[in-house]
Amino acid sequence: MAIVELVMPKMGESIMEATILRWHKKPGDLVKSEETVLEIATDKVDSEVPSIADGEITELLYAENDVVPVGAVIARINTSAEEPAVTIPEAPAAPEYTETVTEEVPLQETVREHPEAQFVTSGARFYSPLVLTIAQQEGISFAELEKITGTGNEGRVTKKDILHYVESKSKGIVATPQAAPPQPKPAETTVVPVSVSSPSVTIQHPTVNNNGSTHNYGGNVEIIEMDRMRKMIAEHMVRSKHTSPHVTSFAEADVTNMVRWRDQVKKDFEKREGEKITFTPLFIEALVKCIKKYPLINSSLDGDRIIVKKDINVGMATALPTGNLIVPVIRNADMLNLVGLTRQVNNLAAAARQNRLKPDATQNGTITLTNVGSFGSLAGTPIINQPQVAILAVGVIKKRPVVIETEHGDTIAIRHMMYLSLSYDHRVVDGALGSTFLSAIATELEHFDPHREY
Repeated sequence: MAIVELVMPKMGESIMEATILRWHKKPGDLVKSEETVLEIATDKVDSEVPSIADGEITELLYAENDVVPVGAVIARINTSAEEPAVTIPEAPAAPEYTETVTEEVPLQETVREHPEAQFVTSGARFYSPLVLTIAQQEGISFAELEKITGTGNEGRVTKKDILHYVESKSKGIVATPQAAPPQPKPAETTVVPVSVSSPSVTIQHPTVNNNGSTHNYGGNVEIIEMDRMRKMIAEHMVRSKHTSPHVTSFAEADVTNMVRWRDQVKKDFEKREGEKITFTPLFIEALVKCIKKYPLINSSLDGDRIIVKKDINVGMATALPTGNLIVPVIRNADMLNLVGLTRQVNNLAAAARQNRLKPDATQNGTITLTNVGSFGSLAGTPIINQPQVAILAVGVIKKRPVVIETEHGDTIAIRHMMYLSLSYDHRVVDGALGSTFLSAIATELEHFDPHREY
């Protein structure tokens, strides 16, 4: 018999850990190669981890909701191969993040030896879903969470860090950070006399808890707890607003030629290529052409250094059946023709909606496109997908009477019109570049060749 170790897979260049959502197998269960063993989640995407061999599950080294570093052994499988068993040191009964790092991922040792070199972002660190859950359960506010020293990768607060903080706080060792001197607790009900002869007016003051939320909601309400993905989206959006000074420019485009061309070819396109062509690949095609003219739009910021990306990887915001949003990435979009873009758009959208995206499918995007028009919106002011510096939103296409210039003079015609908006990071992109780039996209769409081949 041989023992095979199942490790936490690498899920992208910037992903160093993942949270175990659910085990599909338990010790003693038989498993086949490529059969799902567990579900995991990162701050980008949920994914399934398959078995790498046929055999019997002998040991699970982590529990559900544990945060596990990439490369760590998470389970062991007894196979039927006639090879000597591999001796593996026993894992601790309740493994912690800092005690299960293998030699291939020596994260914690480095941080412990050099605590002064911890990486701290500008007041907006990433927190794993498990850490946020513990903070919520223990009544730790976000401001208080920001002051906890993290020993994880890049200064992140780990499960052990926050539990140690909670324990120390309960013993009175750690003083709770206060943004302002404590104020006397107001009375639950304050009676304010309006006049000598008029009745009193009673003002109800809601009770405020440690994290700033209120208990006294009043009226007929329904309370919905955020799911894990919605919490991550919220954190990502708040962090983006704290990180980048957002500016949004708007433009209008006459896309009549593009609409008519798609109407003419869509049936033949589907019959010939086996794919339905939407407007999204046409928008991406125009976006890519303009990025080549203005490459600074395709960049990110590292301190005071602008990193211009040579690869054009377009993120495509996709709505999920749950109402949440995910952004799969079309890599090297500039290397694909229209058929290739169409296949990528359709495949990624289908995989996202069916929860089949691979862990690296949302990694390394350099710019993002969001189609707010698919939900009927005329325009939007999208939030930048960090660490990118720009995001393009396209609105709904509507028929409107428009004044157009002809060789015989101005005339009014019914045209297909669409608004575009570009949000950009004003640290890198000034209004001149942002507006010029957006106008170039509008011009590219307006000059669409109605006789082109696909």
